[in-house]
Amino acid sequence: MSVKILLVDDHPLTVGAYRQVLQDNLPENSYTTAIANNAEQAYHTIAGSSTDFNIAIIDHGLPAYEPQNLKSGLDIAMMLRQRMPECRIIMITAHTEMLILYDIYKLAKPEGFVIKSELTPQMLSQVITTVTEGDNYRSPMVQNCIKEIWKKELMVDDINRQILFFLSKGYKMKEVEDMVFLSGSAVQKRIASMKKAFEVSSDGSLVKEAVKQGFL
Repeated sequence: MSVKILLVDDHPLTVGAYRQVLQDNLPENSYTTAIANNAEQAYHTIAGSSTDFNIAIIDHGLPAYEPQNLKSGLDIAMMLRQRMPECRIIMITAHTEMLILYDIYKLAKPEGFVIKSELTPQMLSQVITTVTEGDNYRSPMVQNCIKEIWKKELMVDDINRQILFFLSKGYKMKEVEDMVFLSGSAVQKRIASMKKAFEVSSDGSLVKEAVKQGFL
């Protein structure tokens, strides 16, 4: 069965690069491509397609299509998620701001996610291959951003901060459970999430990292 691929980018040279990488990595006649250069074309291509796309490569920065309230590639990706939930999405963006990257990650849930400044033909080849084979790909900058935002989300939680505060003061785990009004398993689950975010293995190291990074 032929793989149906949607390419959404407003730069012809970029689209040409995507097509070359596809040609280099996928067997001849194993796929077809559709191209959209802005949000309006993307909307009509998706809405008018008689069959679902298997893969979509979408640039975040697109000329908007106001009649459908499509202001960026993120909106196109979310539309695609709703209409073709099995389509595997690769998002590419020039943005490096944490909150924008995290919005793309949380709202579009792309299987592939890359920052343009990191993108090389080799990386593009890798992300296409990885996503085509059913796995997810996050570029190094995207991975770091997601990890930092997740860490901050965990530390905004008042109960998590209370748990760490009481641990830093030397309270026993049972005392901590009583003071935050949670079961032992609930407290341990929160501690485990924080350890994963801070990449530490012990309670003491977790407290030290939280203090070092200004969360406590």
